[in-house]
Amino acid sequence: MATRSLWRSRAKLAFAAATLCTGGATAAVAVSDDPASAAKLCTIVPVRLLRGATTAASIVLDYQFSLWGLPEGSKERAKIKHEVHLRSARKLQELCFINGGIYIKLGQHMAQLEYLIPQEYVITMRESMLNKCPVSSYDQVCEVFKKELGEMPDKVFDEFDPEPIASASLAQVHVARTHDGQKVAVKVQHTHMTDTAAADQATVEFLVNTLHWLFPSFDYRWLVAEIRESLPKELDFLIEAKNSVKCLENFRKLSPHIADYVYAPEVHWSLSTSKLLTMEFMDGAQVNDVIAIRRLGMQPSEVSRLVSQTFAEMMFKHGFVHCDPHAANLFVRPLPSGKRSIFGKKKPQLILLDHGLYKELDFSTRFSYASLWRALVFSDANGIKEHSVKLGAGDDLYVLFAGIVTMRPWNRVIDPAMDHLVIKDTDSSELQMYASQYFSQISELLRRLPRVILLMLKTNDCLRAVNNSLLQGSSLETFLIIGKVSSEAVAEAKMTQMKSIFSRINIWLEEFLFDARLLALQMALWLLQVRKALT
Repeated sequence: MATRSLWRSRAKLAFAAATLCTGGATAAVAVSDDPASAAKLCTIVPVRLLRGATTAASIVLDYQFSLWGLPEGSKERAKIKHEVHLRSARKLQELCFINGGIYIKLGQHMAQLEYLIPQEYVITMRESMLNKCPVSSYDQVCEVFKKELGEMPDKVFDEFDPEPIASASLAQVHVARTHDGQKVAVKVQHTHMTDTAAADQATVEFLVNTLHWLFPSFDYRWLVAEIRESLPKELDFLIEAKNSVKCLENFRKLSPHIADYVYAPEVHWSLSTSKLLTMEFMDGAQVNDVIAIRRLGMQPSEVSRLVSQTFAEMMFKHGFVHCDPHAANLFVRPLPSGKRSIFGKKKPQLILLDHGLYKELDFSTRFSYASLWRALVFSDANGIKEHSVKLGAGDDLYVLFAGIVTMRPWNRVIDPAMDHLVIKDTDSSELQMYASQYFSQISELLRRLPRVILLMLKTNDCLRAVNNSLLQGSSLETFLIIGKVSSEAVAEAKMTQMKSIFSRINIWLEEFLFDARLLALQMALWLLQVRKALT
């Protein structure tokens, strides 16, 4: 009986895949204005889909067969499940590398969903997807140049290095020099993205929907929906260029106190199209390279503070957030003005790269999210519940939501201790246990939350990893910065809505008390640091 069930699941997947393959190929020919491109799609897409369907069927069969008959909660089941997770993650990793493009993008998303999906998948994808991506040949690069600018790279530029200095899921970057002598970075879209992006998107959506059909508890349709919305924007490099300009404008207008400390490469508009982006070349250290940061005369702890404040300002005040801040997209260099700290160290300037993925938070969402973080920093259980519910978590899952946002169990979230949100070394195994224990509730929570909040969770995970690299662990100071900026944002939002002078005075007094509590925490932190230095 069980065997029949296993093969029935696999047969459903195979039949649906075959239907989509033949139907999709026929449709491509029928509607295409370019018969050559349609014919190319008809040969490429079915093969890519068949690979995906075969991998999905193999994973489904492995889970059902390996775990069949093992009692829930038993040590043997936990051991076998870990092995199946690992095998399946490697199969998925192989599929992502072979198919490339959107599949790499999906793998990168998974690498940044710590504790939201099994840890075996996160680790496997993180080890490979963020640093090892397929590279387009120089002939393919020339093909893009010819289509976009009508000339070969050596005609467009005085110098052009055919070897890329970096490659990502959607594009790769080459170093070049303009005819007037400026050193630039040229981002070139992979040619296969143009050919297969729409078909791959439909394929991935089909596979995830089919897996949800077979296993209702597996519900990652939100991830597919997010890729469906964001991918067309990420594939248009002119949108990316405009995002970088808007980001810096927001800092100049809304956060002038740190505007000089945040930078994005200048765009060369005449040498840029939707598939080619030419930018100022940036020298600096990758944000997680502590040795290089120190060699440049900067303090890693000051870089960490700048990263935390930059993204807190974006989230809570600007409502326009760079949602892919992993280490490869963040560089740091000494502030061009040469300004130094009181200890003689060079002040850092944060350079934001890859502006393809931004999210806008409307006023209500931004206010609720800032209010939630303020409540989290001050262990305000009522405030945490109120604003978690407003963000969509519901009365029944707000505790889980607070845990996912902070990566802390509920008893620590509401602990009045000064360092209640700081993650200790022993917390990792506890968090993994909770992720496994509450898998179905986590899936339900992710289904409920607005996608913009899901992207904020991903952004938080990226920033947490960056700060951990800089500080070799979690830091109380990071949460004090978040508390300060979120409090300021809440006060500013309230002020815009209050008309009477008495209401404004009341808000001012409320924020004064919050600031006093933050100052007390900062003083306590400073005394701890002095004591540690003296001993």
